[in-house]
Amino acid sequence: MIGSGLILIDKPAGLTSHDVVARVRRAAGTRKVGHAGTLDPMATGLLIVGLNSSTRLLTYIVGADKEYFATIRLGAASTTDDAEGELLEPAGQEALDAVAADAIATGIAGLTGEIDQVPSSVSAIKVDGKRAYARVRAGEQVELKARAVTVAEFELLETRREAGAIDLDVRVVCSSGTYIRSLARDLGAGLGVGGHLTALRRSRVGAFHVRDAHDLATLDPAAALVPAVDAATRLFERLDLTEQQAIDLTHGRRIHVADREGPGGEPVAAVAPNGALVGLVEFRGKEARTLVNFPTDEAVSPA
Repeated sequence: MIGSGLILIDKPAGLTSHDVVARVRRAAGTRKVGHAGTLDPMATGLLIVGLNSSTRLLTYIVGADKEYFATIRLGAASTTDDAEGELLEPAGQEALDAVAADAIATGIAGLTGEIDQVPSSVSAIKVDGKRAYARVRAGEQVELKARAVTVAEFELLETRREAGAIDLDVRVVCSSGTYIRSLARDLGAGLGVGGHLTALRRSRVGAFHVRDAHDLATLDPAAALVPAVDAATRLFERLDLTEQQAIDLTHGRRIHVADREGPGGEPVAAVAPNGALVGLVEFRGKEARTLVNFPTDEAVSPA
């Protein structure tokens, strides 16, 4: 049986995140598989998949900042804010010709920093227990509330003008919960010509990068697995335990770390002398208590 850990997948276009999880589940021969952060079928790039007890790490990964490369098409809005939806009334060529480079730059600047963003109506956000996109597909009118998000970087890489459209290649670094297609919609609306997303690729989630990801079609789960201890120590500070401390934490007891300095707050990866991830702990002063335990029989990846 495959051990506990993460697998970084370079998701191809045309598959849902659920499709990827199902394929990894079959390839790895384990049912306990989950992912951190949905990618739409149109999108490609980094999808982080957790196996076995490492699904417990996904909660912490979902909230990490993310980097995307995208193409925004100015000239028409769409029903889904991306190319998969029905295009609405297109802007005239005269209106597009009037969109100056400095107006685009001003629009991008206005969508950078801490902003209030209304998610796309076809997002995976739940409304009264049901996904928004499912309600839209059922013919319901869905209006989601604005939420505070942070767009740390919104960089224009290239502008291409053609008849009926202006394509903008952009790079975005943002907080969890930010919708890139909503940025496309809002940028186009602000410029008075409409806008939607035509391409999206996620390149980074927190400390994990798509350059380290694996092709789903040729995936070897055992070779691709990032063991739980390696994943946790990339996410959090590492605490090397004594044998007794590892035993105490495993049995739910608090431990005292005499040389511990500084405030707590962030989880810490607690590692046993044999290299196994015992769990994530939280410090209060020099005392640590377990936040999440990891089974010792899964903790070390098989050779």
